[in-house]
Amino acid sequence: MPHYAQLVMGPAGSGKSTYCSTMAEHFKVIKRNCLVVNLDPAAEYFDYPVALDIRELIQLDDVMEDEDLQYGPNGGLIFCMEYFLKNMEWLRESLFDDAEEDSYFMFDCPGQIELYTHLPVMKTLVEHFSNWDVRVCGVFLIDSQFFGDPSKFISGMLTSLSCMINLEITHLSVMTKVDKLSKNSKKELRKFLDPELQNLILAEMCDTYHDKKYRKLTEALCQLIDDYSMVRFVMFDRSSENSINVLLQHIDTALQFDEDQPVKVKDYEYDDEDDRCDVNERD
Repeated sequence: MPHYAQLVMGPAGSGKSTYCSTMAEHFKVIKRNCLVVNLDPAAEYFDYPVALDIRELIQLDDVMEDEDLQYGPNGGLIFCMEYFLKNMEWLRESLFDDAEEDSYFMFDCPGQIELYTHLPVMKTLVEHFSNWDVRVCGVFLIDSQFFGDPSKFISGMLTSLSCMINLEITHLSVMTKVDKLSKNSKKELRKFLDPELQNLILAEMCDTYHDKKYRKLTEALCQLIDDYSMVRFVMFDRSSENSINVLLQHIDTALQFDEDQPVKVKDYEYDDEDDRCDVNERD
């Protein structure tokens, strides 16, 4: 049977580590095994158990302190991820070789968007997963504050769309930090779950110089997203068990997780031996 994996992506500060922590706790409650892997060489703190840490292989601080390389934070992180790709056997041997069949993983990824949109780093990682019989679902997180401003919302949708097209994997777009919003703000967010951008965004635009100047470009971008209908959002409220369950159901469906699970047959308990005999006779 295949393994299953969530590739948790999104801009810096979108809540990836918090998402992994919440999901790991939820898996524990519903009695499902899940291993969380840190793929961010710049990470410093985790509030979830880490099954494997890329910092055991390479750390951003070490790269930036190297006098020969002289990299800054972004260049250093890209160097770390390219070094990681050259050592994929380390990941396979450390994680997959001894893993049980149909194991479930969550990969907490770095927040640099260029890793997903135009650099081959994450795409190459996904190709390795495919060769190792690992089904992957991309979970792209966007802070719910993006949905309060039309230009930020379009930017977030296009980034998610670019990531989806580049990686070519099953993909979910998730709005995070909903638990920090008021009830009225949560209700207002629902119009972004399945939006008609032409009506939603253009109605929010003002008569400012900037909005007038870029109105045609905005209309074209909205039309592009509406025509393909490829980006739809799922709300993630970590304070709501129902919200977590709904999101996990979407991911399980994308991974075809439930379809591969063995059928569970419940053993009936009989009050006495006569009841057991009656059942056998009817059979």
